[in-house]
Amino acid sequence: MFFRPEAKAALWRWREVLVAGALVCLGLWWLLGPGGLLAVPAVALVGIGAALAWIGVQRARFRGNGEGAGVVSVDEGQVSYLGPLTGGVVALRDLERISLVRTARPPHWQLDAPGQEPVMIPVNAANADALFDAYASLPQFHTERMLSELRGGTAQAVVIWERTPLRPAHALLH
Repeated sequence: MFFRPEAKAALWRWREVLVAGALVCLGLWWLLGPGGLLAVPAVALVGIGAALAWIGVQRARFRGNGEGAGVVSVDEGQVSYLGPLTGGVVALRDLERISLVRTARPPHWQLDAPGQEPVMIPVNAANADALFDAYASLPQFHTERMLSELRGGTAQAVVIWERTPLRPAHALLH
């Protein structure tokens, strides 16, 4: 079976959601099937499928096309970016701030750590989707806020996350 490259890329982008849909359908089939014999595993399967769908939708919204400049690597708590003109490495434990810089073309993630130059990563760099899990592992990181800022908003740089806020608690980050 042959797919156009665009269709294949779309299916691959939404892969977790497709698997989740299959799990939910299987769970519902079991639930409606042989007289409730498989009711307990069916309900568990539907719950697991729903959770996977939620995570899958978030991941699909984060993924870019991966055709930008440079390559991102996340290994043992360390984010590396190797680009044609710039690059850098930052440990997640040292990270102080993540900003989305929309004034650059394409938009870039700016990772700030004390004592080093900011690491600038294009949102569409190869393997940039690995940043989703790296960011999600940070304390008090709000994934939905990041996704909404990534898909719209102002043409300014926006602070997505800070380890130690530099402003009063009542002041908004954007």
